[in-house]
Amino acid sequence: MATGTNDRLTVFYDGACPRCVRDRARYERLAGEAGEAVEWCDITGRDAALRALGIDPREALLALHVLDAQGRVHRELDAYILLMARTRRLRWLARLIGLPGLRHTLSVIYRHLVRRRLRRQGRL
Repeated sequence: MATGTNDRLTVFYDGACPRCVRDRARYERLAGEAGEAVEWCDITGRDAALRALGIDPREALLALHVLDAQGRVHRELDAYILLMARTRRLRWLARLIGLPGLRHTLSVIYRHLVRRRLRRQGRL
């Protein structure tokens, strides 16, 4: 789970979530070479490793978490913005979701959808 180069990101995603797995594949396809500086870590069954990094396993289920090369953990929309801003084809979207009014609304929707998915799966 360690980062390598000085711009490397580690993305903690829910590998038990089909949508999350599809989103990862979509990102990798769109990112091209920029995606090579991203390490993907499935959080399934990794509670101790997450805690060692200061990430609450339940929170990791509820929101995307990204560890940057400086050891800072970004979560939810901050994580998405950081990840998308690295990719030329997604930079515009990172800027858009970072807009103050839109950001708050998207955050509320994101939390609602994740909780609903986890409840349906019996994992919340």
